[in-house]
Amino acid sequence: MLISCSTPKSLEYRDFKNFSIEKVGLGSSAIKMDLVYYNPNRFGLQLMRTDLDVYVDSTYLGHTTQEYQITLPRQREFTIPIKMDIDMRNIFKNLLNTAFSKEINLKISGSVKVGKMNVFKTFPIDYTGKQQLSLFQ
Repeated sequence: MLISCSTPKSLEYRDFKNFSIEKVGLGSSAIKMDLVYYNPNRFGLQLMRTDLDVYVDSTYLGHTTQEYQITLPRQREFTIPIKMDIDMRNIFKNLLNTAFSKEINLKISGSVKVGKMNVFKTFPIDYTGKQQLSLFQ
């Protein structure tokens, strides 16, 4: 029997869904959403940690660091639930433009720690792209 170890390929960002506001405040608010990723590897992985910065239309939205133990299926999409506190001062700057826009520029950068059989590696995440958004559907 041959056992091969290959370095996992980076996860691919696909979309976000289930966006909700958990807490609203003048200084800060809390949001949660599911990030949809694709595992291009021919083997499943374990997600252990995310460390991400999120920007909307070049405005820093917030930072999230979370510990997980999520199984990522091979060559399939999966979701990563995230919760994040956001600084409302940054949001108020672009609120009108974003609220009435059907599309935003989304940037997610940081890292994820994934692995298999207790061998883990940290991969960079750097996604920038246009995202459909409608706050008033």
